Amino acid sequence: MLRTEYMRGLRKELSVLIPTYNHNCYKLVHCLLANVETLRGEIERGDFRFEIVVADDGSTDPAVVESNRRTGSLPHSRYIERGFNSGRAAIRNFLAREARYEWLLFLDADVDVDSRNNFLNLYVSAEEADVVYGGLEVWIYNKNRKLRCAYESEAWRKRTLEQRRLEPYESFSTANFMVRREVMLSHPFDERIERYGYEDVLFGRELERSGISINHINAPVYLFTFDDNAEFVRKTEESLETLHEFRDDLRGYSHLLATAEKPKLKPLLWALAMGHRLWGEAVREALIKGRPRLWLFSLYKLGYYLNIK
Repeated sequence: MLRTEYMRGLRKELSVLIPTYNHNCYKLVHCLLANVETLRGEIERGDFRFEIVVADDGSTDPAVVESNRRTGSLPHSRYIERGFNSGRAAIRNFLAREARYEWLLFLDADVDVDSRNNFLNLYVSAEEADVVYGGLEVWIYNKNRKLRCAYESEAWRKRTLEQRRLEPYESFSTANFMVRREVMLSHPFDERIERYGYEDVLFGRELERSGISINHINAPVYLFTFDDNAEFVRKTEESLETLHEFRDDLRGYSHLLATAEKPKLKPLLWALAMGHRLWGEAVREALIKGRPRLWLFSLYKLGYYLNIK
C-alpha cells in the first residue's frame, strides 16, 4: 500500500487510457477507482495526480455506448465519444494526445482488474523504465467450446514473467502497459494499420530499434470473456491479412511469417496451400462448430496466410 512518505521517487501522476469498441468498460473503471482508493490522501493533497480516460471508437452497440457514457460521471474520469471508428492504432495515439499526465497506462476494454491486488500501486512503484508491461492471465477456462479461450490459455502458459523477460520486446502486448507520454508521442502506433492485428508487434519492434527500455513486471490483467468462435476466426483472418500486408516490417517478429517463408519447407507449404484451397472452408466450419483443437487452428492459419494474394 502506498503512503505519503513513500511517494518520493515514485511516479506521481498517471493517466489510465481505455480505448473501447463495443465493449462495456464501466465495471473496469469501477475496479480501477477501488485500486486508487489507497491513494486518496495523496490525491487530495496534490502529491499524486490521476485520471481515467475512456474513448469510444465508434461503437455500434447502443447499450454499450449508453453504459460507457456513465464512466464520465465517475470521479477522476473522462469519457470521449468519437462517433467514428479510427482503428486500434489511431485510437491509442489519440488517447496519448488527450492524456494530461506524464505516465500513460493503456488497458484493453475487455480485460478485468482485481480491485484487491493493488494493481495501480505495482505500476506506480515499478522499477524505472520508459515502458512497463504487466502481463495477461486467463482466469476461466470455460468448457463451452470457445476457441479463443483455449488459445489464450495455451499462450498464457508460455508468458510467465521469466519468459517475458527473456524476450522483452517480442512479449509486449497492448492489453496492459504503461509508457512515458513523451515516448508515446515520439514513437506512436503505426496508423497505416487500419485492420485488426499486429499494431502491438510493430510497436514492440519500434521500441527495440529505438533502444527504448522496457521492464516486465507481475501486474496482470485478467481475461474473463471471450469472442465466440466465428468472431475469433474472423479476427484471426483479418490479422493474417495485416501480417501479409506488413510482412516486410514484421520479419523477425512473427513465427508464422518465418515458417511461411522458410525455403526448406517449400514443398510442404505448397501442399498445405493446396489443401487449404480444397478443405479450408470445411476446416473453418469445424473450428467454429466443433471442439477447440489448437493444432488444427495453427494449420488453418498457415494455410489461410499462404493463400492471401
